[in-house]
Amino acid sequence: RTFEARVRAPVGSAHALTSAPVPLTTESLAITLLANLLLIAALGLWLHRRPQSAETIADSMAAALRAGTRLLVEAACYDAVLARVGEAFAKLRVGASTQDLEVGPLIRAGQLERVNGFLAEAAADGIEIAARGAIDEAAPRGGYYFAPTLLANVPANHRLAQEEVFGPVLAAMPFADEADAVRLANATRYGLTAGVWTRDGARGLRVAHAVKSGQIFINNYGAGGGVELPFGGMKSSGHGREKGIEGLRSFTQIKTIAIRHD
Repeated sequence: RTFEARVRAPVGSAHALTSAPVPLTTESLAITLLANLLLIAALGLWLHRRPQSAETIADSMAAALRAGTRLLVEAACYDAVLARVGEAFAKLRVGASTQDLEVGPLIRAGQLERVNGFLAEAAADGIEIAARGAIDEAAPRGGYYFAPTLLANVPANHRLAQEEVFGPVLAAMPFADEADAVRLANATRYGLTAGVWTRDGARGLRVAHAVKSGQIFINNYGAGGGVELPFGGMKSSGHGREKGIEGLRSFTQIKTIAIRHD
């Protein structure tokens, strides 16, 4: 699931958000908690790149465990961030895998029905659609296509914020401060992979320690990382580890031998 959050520390004056990089004097933070992933990014790094929340939710049609489904944004810059992420969503096109577009089809009809059900429930609850991608006109008929959808102001206790959608639906919501962001990030039964992006190394480590996730990257994200990095989750995201020395331990058995010395 995905959470993206923004925390602004009172270190100086804020700069206007523009498409060109600017030297921000205000330290800002973005947290994206994918049901299994958390990303924390400095505003200067975040808004001058293509928003990664759009890419993570579109990747593998969100069928991968690391796909993002929730986005937490600091209230002070919520509208600006939502607009930028919305721009990225609007550019996403869905089609057959042979078309080599940004997004492919869902795996089966039942999954398409499930994702449409989440969206119908959101509409019934008055949740606003902030942006949507589009199904390519040249997409072959009969595919299980779903246009990536960005939803705004999703309540933290809503089904969209608590369950795995396994479809390209991103739920955005504002938060108050860093403590609130961490609280919301941990207010889920999932915790597989997280990434922390920030200019403040102390903050990155602080949040990394506070978030209950089995794997956390700081200023990068690798969804499992290399074969040498143990991979596995906390809470309902699983038990045990694969890869690395810890992964090899699962293929061994512990034997206890007790010797009496006279």
